[in-house]
Amino acid sequence: MTHIDEELQQHLEQIRLEHEERTFFLKHHLGAEVHWFFSQGAEALKQGLILPACSSFIIGIESSLRVTMAQIEEPVPVEELDPTRILSNRLLVAARAAGLPVEKLAFAEEPDFIDKLESVKPNQQNVEIVRVRHNLCHGNILEYINKDLGEYNYFFTPECCLKLAIQLLQVSKAWVEELGKFRKAMQNA
Repeated sequence: MTHIDEELQQHLEQIRLEHEERTFFLKHHLGAEVHWFFSQGAEALKQGLILPACSSFIIGIESSLRVTMAQIEEPVPVEELDPTRILSNRLLVAARAAGLPVEKLAFAEEPDFIDKLESVKPNQQNVEIVRVRHNLCHGNILEYINKDLGEYNYFFTPECCLKLAIQLLQVSKAWVEELGKFRKAMQNA
């Protein structure tokens, strides 16, 4: 194999990998009303748009849960979602009871996901995806503020949420793969 052939093979492999990355969320048959949130989140992260990436991943997770639950409850095309059913422990408990693989929404450092999910008031704890959703959707970024430079030099930039964006990408990929399998089985039943 010549040097040019090797370069061509490397170039083609790079194109293949980029295509796989770009189409990952599209190939799990979640429907356009869901998969674009994940695709746009991944693209935003790739472009360095960290806060839009976080928001898109969270909205994708919430939308996929809400749409799937609506389709389970009434197997007709969904034209409207119940505005009171948002991403919450309660929705996740209902989704789990319906057989959805909600454990895939646990963060890597969250071995107590099911315990949190099953917790009840007054000691109820939100699972991490719910806690993060509530904080980010309401503009509470205080836990991501960089305090490394001392007491009076706190600052926030979107890069402070880069670890979160990567975690959300990983959770979203695991969730979408398993949800796609669930939805396919649901359609074939």
